Amino acid sequence: MSAALLGAARSSDSLAALTFIDIAIIVVLARLAGNAMRWFRQPAVIGEIIVGILLGPTLLGAFPGHLTTHLFPLDVRPYLSDIAQIGLVIFMFLVGLEVDAKLLRGRARLAATVSLSSIAVPFGLGIAIAFSLHGSHHLVPNPTHLTQIRNVHLLPFALFIGASMSVTAFPVLARILAERGLYRIPVGAITLACAAVDDVAAWTLLAVVLAVVSGGGAGHVVLVMVEAAAFFAGIMIVVRPLLRWAVTHFHRDEGLAPELMVIVLAGILASSYVTAEIGIHQIFGAFIFGVAMPRDGTAKFVSEVVERLESVALILLLPVYFVVTGFSVNVRTISASGVGQLGLILVAAIGGKFLGATFGARINGLPGRRAATVGVLMNTRGLTELVILNVGLSKGVLDMQLFTLLVVMAIVTTVMTEPLLRLVYPDRLLAADVADVERQDAGRGGYRVLVYVGDLAADVPILGMAASMFARESEERVNVSHFVVRRKHRVSGMAGDLAEMADLLDQLGRLCRAEGGDRLHAGALFTDDIERELRDQVARLDIDCLVVGPGAPEALVSSLLAAPPADVLFARRLPATTAQVVAMAEEGDDAPAVVEVAARLAIARGLPLVLVAASRGGQRRLGQCAERFRTLLPAGVQVAAALDSEHSTDPGTLVVSGAEMADAPVRVRSGEDAARIGWEERVTRVMTLRPASTGASS
Repeated sequence: MSAALLGAARSSDSLAALTFIDIAIIVVLARLAGNAMRWFRQPAVIGEIIVGILLGPTLLGAFPGHLTTHLFPLDVRPYLSDIAQIGLVIFMFLVGLEVDAKLLRGRARLAATVSLSSIAVPFGLGIAIAFSLHGSHHLVPNPTHLTQIRNVHLLPFALFIGASMSVTAFPVLARILAERGLYRIPVGAITLACAAVDDVAAWTLLAVVLAVVSGGGAGHVVLVMVEAAAFFAGIMIVVRPLLRWAVTHFHRDEGLAPELMVIVLAGILASSYVTAEIGIHQIFGAFIFGVAMPRDGTAKFVSEVVERLESVALILLLPVYFVVTGFSVNVRTISASGVGQLGLILVAAIGGKFLGATFGARINGLPGRRAATVGVLMNTRGLTELVILNVGLSKGVLDMQLFTLLVVMAIVTTVMTEPLLRLVYPDRLLAADVADVERQDAGRGGYRVLVYVGDLAADVPILGMAASMFARESEERVNVSHFVVRRKHRVSGMAGDLAEMADLLDQLGRLCRAEGGDRLHAGALFTDDIERELRDQVARLDIDCLVVGPGAPEALVSSLLAAPPADVLFARRLPATTAQVVAMAEEGDDAPAVVEVAARLAIARGLPLVLVAASRGGQRRLGQCAERFRTLLPAGVQVAAALDSEHSTDPGTLVVSGAEMADAPVRVRSGEDAARIGWEERVTRVMTLRPASTGASS
């Protein structure tokens, strides 16, 4: 091999080595900055963006010797740029994946109205300020010939500025809603639905703007939009059914098949190529492919796809995108006139989005403070804005100075969201609204019951049991809760988690209606600690009885039974049909609760109630209880003396016990406060129940 070829090979190896160490530095610093932002209640992506800017000419390039060039040589930057583009298209796929029609359920008209006004007002203000900005930013380096300067016409320039004012960062907004618990109240669900519509509308608007930017007259614009529409139709009509078939064919319970992951990755890249060839931008292909991914019955598949892509591609590749962006941002070059322009941009961006979204919410009936909350949340821009601005820079619409000003706007509007939200919608008001919603869900007065559902399939029998035991009057309902453990390290946001929760609530709601009609109310929420949230919910709703089914984790059941926050019922192996109910009441604080639960079950089903005493000393008390119950139960009440009663071994027996018994389908443990409710009060409370006219299966 010649010396020249050896030198070229060494040069290539050297560039590869420099690229690797640069990526390592970027990833570490981005993660540190992202974690630091969480201390200030800010999205991690803000820290990553700021690190990318500081590694460019804004800070590192200000030191003697221009350290940015030494750390990121010009020969390495094309490699970093290509890597950044891969991270970008994967991110856009995830953004599209998080746009789920389930988020719009029951709110489509409201979401469309708010989204339209929240886009139209800032878009109009953006066009208005473009007339002022165009004079000092119309000369832009030609993206295809950087040594040439071209004159950007006012129309494409104004349209792009308007579009950049109109965007909302859907993933970041979803993260804020989940972290603060706003998804639990109507204003949060409304905002998420509005942001979903806004996301699709903003990207569609940008595609139209880019068609205009590409030039060639009205005919060319129409051709580009027709081709883009044909591509979208082809994806939804042809590709989506194939994807649904592929998921059904390849996906197995043991995990995501490699072949399916290949299909997903190839689809992302191929779709990006097609839209780039059409003449809009590669990000649109990835976004549309994400929107087209099947949702129904594929929650596990979608979750695994997101987990695999985020764990490597976004954590490794997307921070490189921020640094490549930072090469084009130099905050030190902002002049006095630039500060004035920045103020104008902030007024148009913040004021337009806030006024548009707030107005749309108000005309749809939201009260002033809650409408303002929608306006504050819709101002979140984050990484989505950065993507749009980079598109404008790459298409030659923006110069470096205006690009810098707009990047600063993106950071400011995202950082301000959290503190402004706490000002407009403080924690005390949020807590009060959550409590109001929960109280309405719980019904009024009477005996309050909470059912924890850990596994939909395993815990179905306890829903019918709870409904027949406790829901006596129309205004009294049983709360049924399922908790989703929060995934803290999501890069793209939590909209996918929220859509998954919406799907889960839909399934749980159908089960509740099937098992208990209107008597069971389904709910779900994110939590970092299921047991703590259960105990908090028991306290907030003044729960009398907590029901836990076989789908609950064993550690959770053990902990709740060891220190019950209320009467805790652990139900397992319920018989398919019930002929009688047996209460095995030992001496101690739990005995009255055991008898009460057994009596409720028996009365609800019109079944015989058998009271079994653990000792002869307790038989007298059970005999007195039996006399009081006997007139309520059509089939009567029996009293036995020993634990090995023949009644407990009958196959049709539903055994209720306070002891740790292998053959007890329902185990009752009385809470500390509930233990003070003695025999007389519990029997009196049960006497208010009405016997069922017909028996019911447990």
